Amino acid sequence: MLDAIEGRGRQTADEADVEQFRKALGPFVVAAEKTRMPMIFTHAGIADSRIIFANHAFLDLTGFARDKVLGANFISLMNAEGEPAAIEEIESAFAGRAEHEPEVSCRRSDGTSFWASLFISPMCDETGAAVQHFISLVDQTWQREKQAHSEMLINELTHRVKNTLSTIQSIVRQAIRANDDPKAVAEAIESRIFALSRSHDLLTRHDWDGAGLHDLIDAAMEPFEAEHGGAKRIQIEGVNVRLAPKAALALGIAFHELATNAVKYGALSNDRGTVRIAWKTEITPSGERLVLTWRENDGPVVAAPTRVGFGSQMVERGLTHELRGAVHIDYRSEGLVCRIDFPFEGSIANG
Repeated sequence: MLDAIEGRGRQTADEADVEQFRKALGPFVVAAEKTRMPMIFTHAGIADSRIIFANHAFLDLTGFARDKVLGANFISLMNAEGEPAAIEEIESAFAGRAEHEPEVSCRRSDGTSFWASLFISPMCDETGAAVQHFISLVDQTWQREKQAHSEMLINELTHRVKNTLSTIQSIVRQAIRANDDPKAVAEAIESRIFALSRSHDLLTRHDWDGAGLHDLIDAAMEPFEAEHGGAKRIQIEGVNVRLAPKAALALGIAFHELATNAVKYGALSNDRGTVRIAWKTEITPSGERLVLTWRENDGPVVAAPTRVGFGSQMVERGLTHELRGAVHIDYRSEGLVCRIDFPFEGSIANG
């Protein structure tokens, strides 16, 4: 009972403070109510920073009803996410010791949080003693989210650059191992980096959100189609599934290697051979997989090589490592067949 009486007495005193505040500042209160910047006034003192005025903008920002705000302790109401460091910053600003305006995470009435810069200024009497504090808030949530997004993009870019440099390093290392002729080494490196750049261009056009497999093959095969008879000799069959960037880059290199081999020794080395690229998804006990087949027809008679070449190593090792997949190359006399099988984590592409 005594607590209830004491509570009602405190509320009556707070209401009287608010009314006195309105009468004292008159026109300023009217102007503050209309401004779009969240504003409040509190009693002076850290321990008793009770709110005696809050404008509409503050209520809109926080979601609190006016009767829940007036008389409430500012720090307790805003909570500062319960972080001691944030609370210490606010208390330092109230005491005039802060070196900069606090920027803290605050609480709304529904429990969600927002970031705000707090500008806390004392209002003094004729003796210079602080009697009230004026507080304005600048919502920094959007800036914080933008900063977090920028940091995420920088981290993603750093990761992509590292992966790309690792791929280029692998290309250079294998090219040097495969050939002693400096000119041949330079051509091998240049053509593969060009193939990698085409995949990068495709991914960039789609904001690195992945790439359609059909689109990826079109980009990889475009130079070969232009020189060796166009789309009639390279047939593509399959739903345009969307692949993750990592899979797109690995397959872009693989298609380049297979096409280069076809131009030198296989179906694209004459004027009537064809290449058919087809794929499908399969459900297995270990999950969904994408099975892709590169099949050459009507080229020269094929014989298995006496040693594993640079291109075959790029296809087999690259896809096995990057996609956790399986690659099988069959040197059939009627034409080379390459089967690529890897876990499918993509989706159906638009268009």
